[in-house]
Amino acid sequence: MEQEQLDIVKERIRAFMREDAYRPLKEDELAAGLRGVGEDVPGFAEALAALEADGAVIRNRSGLYGVPSRMNLVVGRLSMSPKGFGFIIPDVRDTEEETDVFVPGSALATAMHGDRVVARVTPSEQPGRAREGEIIRILERVNTRIVGTFERSKAFGFVTPDSAKIGRDVFVLKKDFNGAKTGSKVVVEITKWPEQRRSAEGRVVEVLGAAGDPGVDVLAVMRAYDLDEKFPIEVAAAAMRCPKNPLPEEYEGRRDRRDFPIVTIDGEDTKDIDDGIYAYEKDGGFFLGVYIADVSHYVRAGEPLDVEAARRGTSVYLVDRVIPMLPKELSNGICSLNEGVDRLSMACEMEIGADGEVKSYEIVPCVIHVARRLTYTLVNKVLAGEEPFVADNADIRPMLETLRRLRDTLRAKRHRRGSIDFELSEIKVKLDAEGHPIAIEKRTGSLGESIIEECMLIANETVARHMELKEEPFVYRVHEQPNSEKIERFQSLLTALGLRLHIDENGKVSSRDIQSVLDKVKGKPEERIIGAVALRSMQQARYSTQSLGHFGLAARYYTHFTSPIRRYPDLMVHRLLRETFATGHISAERREKLRAILPETAEHSSARERIAVEAERETTDMKKIEYMAQFVGETYEGVISGVTAFGIFVELDNGVEGLVHVSTMVNDYYSYVEEQYAMVGERTGTRYRLGDTVTIIITRADIQARTLDFVLKDNGVYEPGAVKQPAQKPAQKPAAKDGAKKGKRSQKKKPKGSADIIAAVPSAPETRRKKTRGAHGTGGSSAQRKDRAAKAAADSVPARAGAPARHAKSGKAPAGAQEERPGRGNRNERRRSDAPRAGAGSGRGEERGLRDYHRVTVTGLNSAVWPDPPGYRTQRPDAETTEKPRRAPRPARRMNRKTEGGTRSAD
Repeated sequence: MEQEQLDIVKERIRAFMREDAYRPLKEDELAAGLRGVGEDVPGFAEALAALEADGAVIRNRSGLYGVPSRMNLVVGRLSMSPKGFGFIIPDVRDTEEETDVFVPGSALATAMHGDRVVARVTPSEQPGRAREGEIIRILERVNTRIVGTFERSKAFGFVTPDSAKIGRDVFVLKKDFNGAKTGSKVVVEITKWPEQRRSAEGRVVEVLGAAGDPGVDVLAVMRAYDLDEKFPIEVAAAAMRCPKNPLPEEYEGRRDRRDFPIVTIDGEDTKDIDDGIYAYEKDGGFFLGVYIADVSHYVRAGEPLDVEAARRGTSVYLVDRVIPMLPKELSNGICSLNEGVDRLSMACEMEIGADGEVKSYEIVPCVIHVARRLTYTLVNKVLAGEEPFVADNADIRPMLETLRRLRDTLRAKRHRRGSIDFELSEIKVKLDAEGHPIAIEKRTGSLGESIIEECMLIANETVARHMELKEEPFVYRVHEQPNSEKIERFQSLLTALGLRLHIDENGKVSSRDIQSVLDKVKGKPEERIIGAVALRSMQQARYSTQSLGHFGLAARYYTHFTSPIRRYPDLMVHRLLRETFATGHISAERREKLRAILPETAEHSSARERIAVEAERETTDMKKIEYMAQFVGETYEGVISGVTAFGIFVELDNGVEGLVHVSTMVNDYYSYVEEQYAMVGERTGTRYRLGDTVTIIITRADIQARTLDFVLKDNGVYEPGAVKQPAQKPAQKPAAKDGAKKGKRSQKKKPKGSADIIAAVPSAPETRRKKTRGAHGTGGSSAQRKDRAAKAAADSVPARAGAPARHAKSGKAPAGAQEERPGRGNRNERRRSDAPRAGAGSGRGEERGLRDYHRVTVTGLNSAVWPDPPGYRTQRPDAETTEKPRRAPRPARRMNRKTEGGTRSAD
């Protein structure tokens, strides 16, 4: 049946179950409830099945159908933490009190990060804490392909995901290696999803190259986020058919603005130019024309170019390349407002009063001819009066001066209404031809950028107000009220500093009040900490079909109209505007269709924007750490940019951020005081608070793990000789010489040139025995009998006096006996310890207790794992170190089914 008819039936089912059904119903009871007298419901079974697959209705064990919210269930996306737990972000929140749902590791079932799941919910016992849930069903698997590092043995291999949020390795059979070698960055396609005691299985579909090779790091990030520079064949062909210049017949029905001296202002390396401006003073105010590339004229709804643009959602600006939303024939060609050529445009022409308010406006299609392509640098120099730039640009200087006055007027108006101005800097990493970083530049906004920003903001507001007053279906850019819990924490900080934020009786706060606080502390020592906490209290902006306003800008109406070359919502906005040009309104039938499809488009665009931001940040952070590796051992001054229970983050002058772990603070015991955003010494009272300036020493820059570690110069111990920097490119295992026998010793030999983050734990006899296992489900009764015999022989050997006693069941020394063994151990040992064992504590928590380093997850550079830095001298006396008792030799085991779970347990 047609999709439209199916959607109608689905909505009828949902409405009936929400409003009329007072209990879970069988399928025939539900169908009977929908039918009127003598009425049939075509497509009922298909619609019900679709709703069940989507999680909109749930079928329980008794075969009864119900609404999740009335069955104590929640449906949403699972967001994992590298620590092993996760949160479910609900698809629907009926009330503001319905928080995200916390899912402990033991209740994850086999769900992975990003999966869409159904969970049974338990209310929180503590006020203000998230609800807790247990996943009972997985509706959608999203990690069909995973990027990671390959590690092989004779008969099988494992891919360790780059993302710490995917907590399980992927098992790969030898036939599916596809030429991958140990240390290769690969893309593995999942062929079998994980089960309770088994890892996911997959096959290598692409070998990106050896980890550390030029370009492989950025390519791995692209694959992880499903970003591709290449376009499908049909899309590339459609782009090739686009004209290089507008055709004369396309000028019909457009305002001719080719005589306006329109200019564009962008960065030096910008190629996709989608906005131009023109301004002059008029009647005590200003005329401002904002001219945007008419992308919607060339990218028609439903055609291949549009389908691909919608899928991508946005252009992505990685550290070394741009992944465009549209092919370059459009983004850099026919749609780009290049100097000296005619271009089709959508214009928002406004008359603005001396108070910055828009007195009148027109939104019209037009044709323009860009007079000059300017850069931010040039505009800044002209307006600063620098020669010879002033003399060389005398023709456009009057308009630039007008634009500066207009910018001041618009900025003052925003400030009066309470718009919040966060002074944020931009970090740009410069690379050489091979992709290695050679410099880091920290840039703040300039006058030229501010001029363009104010012009674009007023155009966006004007277009949003235009469509809101028409009450037409539309896509808005919304920024909602801050979370009340975060505002309360912000208020606590302000109270400690002798300040106060006005909060009304409903617990709401206005942007004007936040800006007022920021104005009070401007130029004072506490400015940095208050600005940082205020920014972190904000919600994330998103796209919506509801006009909810923009809190940060203090704008009642807001949308994105000005960048259709690189943002799909802007393209949608242009199309919706175009539909009103003929009659002033969208037809009733079309309006209903739009209201059905636009919410999904807005949600998808928001999701793609978040992916783009994460990918951009990850590649930039990666290159930052690679650049800082050359400065290990050097001393710098920085500002505390984050405080957590496990340490403090420090941002250096160049924008690079690293961690000072609490274990490296040697002069006292330190506690995290959340309401003060500080680490406070128990005895000395020394306080390290957000925004404070500290001096640090860089101890390690690990490019592979993407971590940067510091110690405090006046409160830490750093031994340069003890620091062993991880190799940028992991060495391959050396091949055995011709005719040489490959014994077990040679297989265990550590390849030259590799460097562990932390020194490896010396292998005990039972550890060496475990390394002979690891196949995915091999072993037998014979090996088990030999194990039992070997254990009996070992137990008969008396321990030396003073040797630590071993656990009766596991044969392991107690935690205290092994505590002085620093290091991570070998990978095979970690895999074994991650697998759940009967009668033993489950996996991670027990394993951490056996090691002399902290393993915690942070959200600084990119949510990575930060162990104690090498070079930090432990404070425990050497006398505590005890020697392992010798045990009788045991026969080597064959592969055992205990490793069927792969490298990590479900927890």
